[in-house]
Order: sequence, then structure tokens, then C-alpha cells
Amino acid sequence: MAAPKDTFFRSADMSLTQLYIANEIGREVVSALGEIGLVQFRDLNPDVNAFQRTFTKEIRRLDNVERQLRYFHTQMEKAGIPMRSSSEFSNALGATTASEIDELSERSGSLEQRIASLNDSYETLKKREVELTEWRWVLREAGGFFDRAHGHTEEIRQSFDNDEAPLLRDVEQQGPRGQNGDAQVQQSFSVMNIGFVAGVITRDRIGAFERILWRTLRGNLYMNQSEIPEPIIDPSTNEEIHKNVFVIFAHGKEIIAKIRKISESLGADLYNVDEDSELRRDQIHEVNTRLDDVNNVLRNTKNTLDAELTQIARSLAAWMIIIKKEKAVYNTLNKFSYDQARKTLIAEAWCPTNSLPLIKSTLQDVNDRAGLSVPTIVNQIRTNKTPPTFMKTNKFTEAFQTIINAYGIPKYKEVNPGLPTVITFPFLFAVMFGDFGHGLLMTLTAAAMIFWERKLLRTKLDELTYMAFYGRYIMLMMGIFSMYTGFLYNDIFSKSFTIFPSQWQWPEHIHKGEAVEASLKDNYRYPFGLDWNWHEADNGLLFTNSYKMKLSILLGWTHMTYSLCLQYINARHFKSKIDIWANFIPGMIFFQSIFGYLVLTIVYKWSVDWTARGQSPPGLLNMLIFMFLSPGTVDDELYSGQAGVQVLLLLLAVVQVPIMLFLKPFYLRYEHNRARALGYRGLGEQSRVSALDEDGDADGRISEARDSVASDGETVAMITQDLGEDEEHEEFEFAEAMIHQVIHTIEFCLNCISHTASYLRLWALSLAHQQLSIVLWNMTIGGAFEQESPTTRTIMIVATFYLWFVLTVFILCVMEGTSAMLHALRLHWVEAMSKHFIGDGIPFAPFSFKALLEEEPVD
Repeated sequence: MAAPKDTFFRSADMSLTQLYIANEIGREVVSALGEIGLVQFRDLNPDVNAFQRTFTKEIRRLDNVERQLRYFHTQMEKAGIPMRSSSEFSNALGATTASEIDELSERSGSLEQRIASLNDSYETLKKREVELTEWRWVLREAGGFFDRAHGHTEEIRQSFDNDEAPLLRDVEQQGPRGQNGDAQVQQSFSVMNIGFVAGVITRDRIGAFERILWRTLRGNLYMNQSEIPEPIIDPSTNEEIHKNVFVIFAHGKEIIAKIRKISESLGADLYNVDEDSELRRDQIHEVNTRLDDVNNVLRNTKNTLDAELTQIARSLAAWMIIIKKEKAVYNTLNKFSYDQARKTLIAEAWCPTNSLPLIKSTLQDVNDRAGLSVPTIVNQIRTNKTPPTFMKTNKFTEAFQTIINAYGIPKYKEVNPGLPTVITFPFLFAVMFGDFGHGLLMTLTAAAMIFWERKLLRTKLDELTYMAFYGRYIMLMMGIFSMYTGFLYNDIFSKSFTIFPSQWQWPEHIHKGEAVEASLKDNYRYPFGLDWNWHEADNGLLFTNSYKMKLSILLGWTHMTYSLCLQYINARHFKSKIDIWANFIPGMIFFQSIFGYLVLTIVYKWSVDWTARGQSPPGLLNMLIFMFLSPGTVDDELYSGQAGVQVLLLLLAVVQVPIMLFLKPFYLRYEHNRARALGYRGLGEQSRVSALDEDGDADGRISEARDSVASDGETVAMITQDLGEDEEHEEFEFAEAMIHQVIHTIEFCLNCISHTASYLRLWALSLAHQQLSIVLWNMTIGGAFEQESPTTRTIMIVATFYLWFVLTVFILCVMEGTSAMLHALRLHWVEAMSKHFIGDGIPFAPFSFKALLEEEPVD
């Protein structure tokens, strides 16, 4: 018998299968199954740590290759070289062989050595360039210090002799200068035993450097410093560092040595500077020559490094995808069990039943390519384990299913709330957001994202934009429904449509300041939606408030009744009659006796011409309140016999409470006692049978099937193992069942009231959206139309239009739209899904390369 077709109404039929794979083709089999992405493997080695598993060595090797590829990516980002997008390789990459992986591993190793060597050379040369650049600045600035120093040698001597001399003294006096001024300075320094230290230090440390020298040497020094105008690039971090050149003169070798130590401790770089001007010129010439040589070599090294990285960038994304897939394959293989006797890998996996033929054909193709005579056996087994839930979705339904999964995964085979959500979610949103103009803007935005979805899929979007793009079909439906409800409300950007003639007519003669009352036209009613004359009426807000409030109750009752009916469908599918008789039927009677009756009275009140009766319509809210407080007492009758009907409905609702409380627990206890009387004991049952268990009969049948398949020349066989009734039975606890049912009954009865009132948010947000739209129009572009001067009116319209449009998009469409969407989400998660949703399912997480690359993109 063929498996039923998978639908969006329920989760797909799942099968637990066991795969017997020849060890030689284990990698190829897992890789092929990862491409189709329909198999969820179970871990058969849960007690074995990661370091003791079979393929740990291969994973470590791939980890090293992945590290090398990340190193290449880091170097490319550092050099500003773009990498080709992984989307270019999505359809071009086929299955890779083990030899290709080995070749890639060797190539990445050799490339890493070359890139690391070039990078080290580049960094070494860059450091040398920085040192030479700093040395050049020190020579240039120190030369200026010496040139200025020849005129005030005596002042320097006095500075060192005076303990209270300031730390820095800028002596600018110019004394008589001879032709051998520099020689005189040098001779003076030698006679006075004065030495100096020259170097470079970061600008942010210069203040601390001066204070430490002052306190350590008690001011016995002369210091001069100047800023380097150009920032120095740190080769290790590529950061710009501002530095200062300093020259410190001091008396005695010990003090000079102490200054050197202090300078080095603060990260200063010291350089050799000659006092003689001729020797200093030679030093500057030598530094410039070295710097030119270093720049030439540095330029060539950089070009070579960039060429290598550019070549790698063409294939890096493909390599990263291949390695990521290969690691996933070996991590999956580590979940398998190895049969030493048969040299076979044994795996257990969940898969959709309808996908078994595809899995069979895939395994057969792998065996054919490998040319092995040993077949791959697929053994479908029966188990009492709860299968994972797999909802087949497409790009339209995926976002709606994500809304449901965010609250809870549907239980296996229960009704999927995602199906009605496709319609109810955007419709309830539109009830709160109803405006034709705002809905049109939302529809156009969603349509644009759908039209360019292929381009946007290849673009890296920010988080907020990606959320909007992911829900583009939800946005499209919300926009379309908002246009529909906006047409019903006769509302477009706070203005009304005047497509059809109004059903109201005004008196011909109207006196200024006099209240005017409109009358209905004979034999004509407004054909669709709300009459546009209500927007201009003084009592229009009172009318729309009452209308939308009652409409919210009607929609809430419809939504909850529909959701409650899904409870019956679930109970019938799971063959749980007690849930039908003890939960669904009394719950439905209770709900309809109170709120179904309220909805009928609303519709009846709308259908009666109270003016023709000459009677004021009674208030329904007071009627519902006094139905509980004063049963049988009705002050303002809505219809004849109302008191008796309300008493009957109230008694009918009250009777359902003890039925919901006691019927199910006592029935379960009766069934349990009857089972015990028949000799059943629920403890010690074997919960499942696995092909890995020591079962001679099962092994015999598997071996027999393997021999049979091998003799027939097939590569893949599929057998079904009938394990009989192996359902797991838990010991029944009456107290636990009673407590559970009491909680369910109390929650249901109270929630019927609170959830019905919760749907009033449809009216409240619709009113708020409409009023905010009116206020925004009047405060911006609406005032421009009231200007008397045509020129002023035109300027005001153009100026205020942009303000109105921007505020409309960001406040009314984005902020109000988000608020309405969250309220619609709550109505589904709490008010509707609580009536039927179990939501304790296990998500189906197949081994899929596509899902792997989506979760961890390589770009």
C-alpha cells in the first residue's frame, strides 16, 4: 500500500530505518544523503566522547585545513582583497572524492607556508621601515637641537649645577657663534662630561615620561622634544600612532644609563645620533639610502603577497564549502556503529516515508559508482519512539510555519496550526491595520522584495532587513488584506472613498449653526463597506466604535470556535474518544452556551429595526453580566422568552464543568483497573527493538536478506521488521490525572472569558490607527490645502508632503504595523492555539548540506 501524500495539514509520515553500509563507501553514502537532506541520523554512541570516536583523526586533519583557510581569509581582509561569493559555487560543486580532499589539504599546507613566509617578511620589512623612518626623524630633530645648543652651553652647565632648576628650560638666547660652533659644543660637552639620549616615544606617554625623569633625577637633566607631524603606522596592528622625538642631556654615565632604562621601560625607541654635523649628514644619507632599499623590497613583497592572495580568493569560498561539508560527513559517521565481524557501518535514521524510494535510489547510485558487490541494506523497523515532526513547506508557507515553530513544534501527526494561520494571521492583522493606502505601501514593498528575491538572496543583508525579506510573503498577504479591510472601512490615508453614492441624504435647506440630521434614502443601501458619509458625521466615531467592537467579538468567537474544532480532529486522529466526550463536547457546549449566545444576540440586534419598533435597543454587555448575577431576570428584553432561554443556557454551561472535571480521570482509572484484571503489567516492557540488539532472529533475517540480495545482484535492499506491539505503557496515577484535568478545566473556563475579551484589541488598535492617521494628515499636508494663496498653497503642499510621507512610512506603516503584527501573533499563540495545540513535538533536523551552509555561511 502506498504511503499517503504529505500535506501541510499534518506532519509527514516518518520511518525509523537502519542502514547497513560497507565501510569502503561510508563517506560517499553520507555525502550523497547530505545532498538530498532528508535523513536525520541518531547517535548510536552517546556514551563515547569526541576523542574516542572512529573518525577523530580525519576531523582533526580537516580542522587544521579549516584553520588554514580561515588564515587565508584573515590575510585577505587585512589586504582588502575581496573573496568570491559562495553563491557562485552553490550549483557548481559536486561530490568530492577522498583524493581531492587530500590534494586540497596538501595544497592549503603549502600555501600557508608561502603566505606565512611572505607575511613574516613583509612584517619584518615593515618594522625595519618604521625604525628607519623614526631614526630619520630623530636625526633631523636632534640636528636642530644641536644647532640651537651651541649658543647657550653655559646655561646648560648652570641647569645641571642647580638642583632646583626646572625640568625643561627653553633657552632661546643666542650668544656669539664662531665658525667652529659645533666643534665648540662638542668640546664643551666632553669637558663637562655631558652625555645625551635621543629617541622616539608615543605622544600619550610624554607627560608621564617627563614626570618620572624629574622625580628620579631631581631635575638634573636638560630635555627637548618635538612632535613628529606624520603618524607612524604600527605594522602589527595597522594602527596610526602619534609619536614625539626627544633629546635628553645629562651629566655622568650612570645618569645616562638610568635615563636609557627609564626610556625603554616606557616603550621608547632609542637611536644613535652623532654630535658632529658632518657625521650626522652621513648618517642621514645612509638612513635615506637604506629606507629606499627597504621600500623597494617592501613594494615587491607586497605585490607578490597580494598576487598570491588574489589567486587564493578565486577558490577560497569553494574550498571552505568543501571542507565544511567534509567535516559534517565525518561528524555524522562518528554517530554510526561499526560491526567488526562484517566490516560494516550500522546507522539509524529518521526519514519521511515517502522519501524512502529516493533514498533507495541514491544509495543504489553510490553502490553502482563504487562497483561493490556488497549491497547497502535499508531496514525499516517499527518502534514506539515518537518520530520527529517534519512539515513540508515551500517559500510561501515557510515563514508562516516559522511563526508556529517559534511557539512550539507541533506534535507528530497533530493538526498543523500553520495551515489556518496562512489566512487568519494576515486577516486579523488587517482588521487592526485597515487602511487601503497603508496596505498598498506594504503590498508594493513586499512585491518588490519578491520580484528581486534572487538578487536579495545573494546579498548580505542586515538583521532587520533580512527579517523583513524572510517574511516577504507574510507582508504581501498582510498588505492585500489591509487593502481589503481598508476598502471595507472606507479609509485611505485617513480619507474616504466616494466611489458609490451615499445611502444618506441631507436636508435641502440647512441653517448655519443648526444641528442637521441625515435620513436614509428609499430603496437604496450602500453596496460595500462603510458609507463614506459616516466619516463627516459628528456621531461617526460613536457608530464605528460600537460597530468595530461587536465585530471584534464576532471575529474572536469565529476564530476560537474554529480552533476548538481542531481539537476534535486531533482526538479523532489519535483515536482518543475520551478526549472527545470529556474535553471537546463539554468544552464546546460551555463556550457556545455563553459566547455563542452573545454572538447570536449581536447579530439579532443588528437585524432588528428598532426605530420602527419605537424601542431603544438594550445593552448587550449588561445583559451578559446580569445573565450570571441575576439568572431569570431581564430588565430590557431583546426578544420574548429571553429569561427562560438564558437560564437554560446557564444551567447547560454549569453542567459541563463537572463533566470536564471528572469524566476523563475516572474513565482512565476504569480502563487501567480493567487492564490489570486481565493480567497486564505496565512495567518492564521492552520499549523498542534495534538491529543492534543481540537478537538472533533479527540478525538471522538481516543476514538472510543480505545473502538474498547479493545473490540477486542488487545493491540496495529494503526489508520491514514487524516487531509486534511494543508500545511503552506507563504506570497510571489517578491523582496525577485528576490534577491535570482540574487545571485544564479551570484554565478553559476562565480563558473563555479572558480570551473573548482579548479580541477587543482588534477594535482598539483599529481605532488608534485610524485616529493617528487623521491627526498626522491634519498636522502636515492637510493644513497646506487650507491656504488661500495658490503660491503659498503649492509651496506648503510640496514641503509638507515629504514630511507626511516619511512619518506615514515610519510611524504608521513600520511602528503601527509592527504593533498590529505582535497583537495578531498573540491572538494566535494564546487565544487560538491554546484550544487545540499540544506543541510538544520533536523538530526534524536532517543531515543537510543546504541547511548547514545557511546556518554557517562562509562569506
